[in-house]
Amino acid sequence: MAESKRYEFKITSIATFLDDQSDVDNDRYVFAYTITITNTGNVAAQLISRHWVITDANEKTQEVKGLGVIGEQPLLKPGESFEYTSGSSLDTPVGTMRGSYQMVAEDGAKFDAPIPEFALSMPRVLH
Repeated sequence: MAESKRYEFKITSIATFLDDQSDVDNDRYVFAYTITITNTGNVAAQLISRHWVITDANEKTQEVKGLGVIGEQPLLKPGESFEYTSGSSLDTPVGTMRGSYQMVAEDGAKFDAPIPEFALSMPRVLH
């Protein structure tokens, strides 16, 4: 069995601007994002913690680390997915998020599952 396929996750994201929670006049832009984590490898693994790097249009960066996601530490068997929605706020109408999930496989191996960068953007700001 190929070692590279043992610990493999596909992570997709969809971000939405939350107009009703934002305060544009005071530079507060709030976004929701939905993440889907799918175990595309062949070993079950548990999401233990997260590390986010959030950057706004002024290159201001925030790092967020913590246990699990939305209070959970899901165990994903091969082929299983876990989806959750959370949020973030920026001082600018555009920014990005990227990061990684720290995982522990059922065989004890520890590894990071990278979260590809995605955009946070107020509608009609980016073309």
